[in-house]
Amino acid sequence: MLEWEARRGAAHEEEEIVTPEKLASAVGSGEVPVYATPCLAALMEKAARILVQPWLEEGITTVGAALQLTHTAATPEGAAVRARAELIEADGRRFVFRITASDEAGSIGECIHERCTVKTARFLEKAQARRK
Repeated sequence: MLEWEARRGAAHEEEEIVTPEKLASAVGSGEVPVYATPCLAALMEKAARILVQPWLEEGITTVGAALQLTHTAATPEGAAVRARAELIEADGRRFVFRITASDEAGSIGECIHERCTVKTARFLEKAQARRK
């Protein structure tokens, strides 16, 4: 437990440009040509995933388990969006992050995100077993 406590506060940032395929009007989450909330959620999850992956053993990864997201400002096509994930809680199996997002004009959203570790091969086996 102490090993994970020492990693609290660790952070990682990811950035992307708002391209036409990342607009709400393109992904179907809205009719307006601005950065889509589902794309913001994916960027936030990516920042969290990349933060913890180097700490995990081979064959282990994390999957998203919960996302409480608030998207507070619209970002136009061509702008850069940044998501900064900070680890706020961890026990080696479960990770909780506070993630903030911004564009060139300022804050556009925030979330609390939870990820859990899985054995990649076993997780895929279980997913495939769901096919009837």
